[in-house]
Amino acid sequence: MVRNRRNASCVGACILTNPAMTTPREEALERLVNRVPEVTLVFWILKILATTVGETAGDVLSITFKLGTVVTSYVMGVLLLIALAIQFRARRYVPWIYWLVVVFISVVGTLISDNLVDNLGVPLTTTTAIFTVALILVFVFWYMSEKTLSVHTIFTHRREAFYWAAILFTFSLGTSGGDLLSERMAVGYALSAVIFAAGIAIIYTLYRMRLIGEVLAFWLAYILTRPLGASMGDLLTQAPADGGLGLGTIPVSTVFLVIIVLLVVHLTREEKKLARDNPLP
Repeated sequence: MVRNRRNASCVGACILTNPAMTTPREEALERLVNRVPEVTLVFWILKILATTVGETAGDVLSITFKLGTVVTSYVMGVLLLIALAIQFRARRYVPWIYWLVVVFISVVGTLISDNLVDNLGVPLTTTTAIFTVALILVFVFWYMSEKTLSVHTIFTHRREAFYWAAILFTFSLGTSGGDLLSERMAVGYALSAVIFAAGIAIIYTLYRMRLIGEVLAFWLAYILTRPLGASMGDLLTQAPADGGLGLGTIPVSTVFLVIIVLLVVHLTREEKKLARDNPLP
């Protein structure tokens, strides 16, 4: 197994350091050795669904099941560590493992923000600033270490560790920033969702016009999908008196989890087909 991992890293390094290698076969090998998924429409759909579940599932455990924010944080923190251990032991990207980590890290990132705000009384403006600085520091250290922030080059454990640290802080930042806009500024859940969706559309337009690079566009969009998903979750689950539709956290979490499972099953089949047609050297 160790030898296979070394071979995979070697293949990734060779492809990524030789831009002339652009054949379909080589692109497929690059995708196989990367430890995170290809960024596609399905990726973004799953990201938003996982983000929404992160918002609603945390409420299910802490409020509906009356575990409280602290106990829920411990439970989800342990589950996240277990999922991350499985992810790091995997030879390559495995859809169900990866998206399990994303769902858990979504819940944990949300709970970190909620604990600071609800239990410790830290203002949302302060937590938003803290998570912004923390995310910037992760990117700075990541770039200083690896000379890239691209998600297409996550073929070592060190790069993956930076990647997951950045993901965690995007969720916490998105939670604080989203709550700051929708609740403290009284914008409301529906309008907040529209604002964040418009922000993502603007980022995509700037990227297509080549006014911003791929890496910057990805991470900006990734950050904004968190408050977008959270606003959608709150809009669906909160009581009408609070500006929501009152559908309830359990039904919404269940439906979204079912959709996530179906999409992950589809991705798993695609990855197996790719691996079968393009075996690693």
